[in-house]
Amino acid sequence: MSVMKIAIDAREYSTGTGRYMYRLLEHLDKLQSEHDFLILLKPEDMDLYDYSNPRFTKVACPHKEYTFDEQIGFKKQLNQLKPDLVHFGMVQQPVLYKGKTITTMHDLTTVRFRNPTKNALIFSIKQQVYKWVNKKVAKKSVAIITPSEYVKRDVANFTSVDPNKITVTYEAAGQIKDAPEPLIELDGKKFIMYLGRPQPHKNLWRLIQAFEQLSQQHPDLYLTLAGKPDKAYGQIQDKVKEAGINGVVFTGSITEGQLRWMYENCAVYVFPSLSEGFGLPGLEAMSHGAPVVSSNATCLPEIYGDAPMYFNPLDVNSIALSINKVLGDDALRQTMIEAGRQQAAKYSWQRMAEQTLEIYNKSFSK
Repeated sequence: MSVMKIAIDAREYSTGTGRYMYRLLEHLDKLQSEHDFLILLKPEDMDLYDYSNPRFTKVACPHKEYTFDEQIGFKKQLNQLKPDLVHFGMVQQPVLYKGKTITTMHDLTTVRFRNPTKNALIFSIKQQVYKWVNKKVAKKSVAIITPSEYVKRDVANFTSVDPNKITVTYEAAGQIKDAPEPLIELDGKKFIMYLGRPQPHKNLWRLIQAFEQLSQQHPDLYLTLAGKPDKAYGQIQDKVKEAGINGVVFTGSITEGQLRWMYENCAVYVFPSLSEGFGLPGLEAMSHGAPVVSSNATCLPEIYGDAPMYFNPLDVNSIALSINKVLGDDALRQTMIEAGRQQAAKYSWQRMAEQTLEIYNKSFSK
């Protein structure tokens, strides 16, 4: 097989959504492939990324996502680099780039849900553009990668591309290596938790309403919402305050050590989402010994298997009843913890990287 020059768009490397790219690069490095890799990073991330493979080269890529510069400047940079193949880790990319490309399409959530913190008219226009970009990218990519069979079917239906063009490479839950670090406001308290963004499809308000019901039977219980503070979280905090709901703790950004401590000490990890591409936080919670109570929407039953207690995410009573079953049954809770560990162990970042390398090799002849 001929040696390829493969460019990997890693502009999301240091972000929360960049966990996929972080792990892919980590394990591609270990595979010691014969290909030459150009790792395209934001200038501020150049010192964060390191590698051992001599065939890896870091390249500064100053072209920000969702900008005209991405469409023009990034396209020009790729033309100058002349790679044999470009792997875009997200849909957003120079749509007029003519070279051979592979795209990872994580989900279609953005084409379906609105962001209440944005101007409705402007967001609606951007959403229509984003829908077009998804369809354009899917058609021009020689191969598409998705993190679940659910997303594969969804992308095939939405973009009308041949499902044979799409390969599922499951992600995985890595163990947090930092030492557990207690949160002062939760230490010694009984709490259920959620980690992630507060966008509408995450369904946090119904979770909060379910917690309000649970508080009547469990007055000492706390609900912890962990995630980077932003305008959307601020709106939820205001709503909780206006409703007079006590016991909801907004932690803001937390360290890896604090997250590990929360996973290991929560009574239940709750994942109420209406739409996911893989559902990594719930799987990560399982790997650290948290019993998971989850929405039964989209890909989640596919990824989580029989390990969680499932609920209808549109039904507040269903959410509350499912959490309450786990809180009130220690034997069930221990069974779920063990089942969760076994389920999380089925997934491997190394296997994902090996599959991705195989896709690169197959794409060479297309």
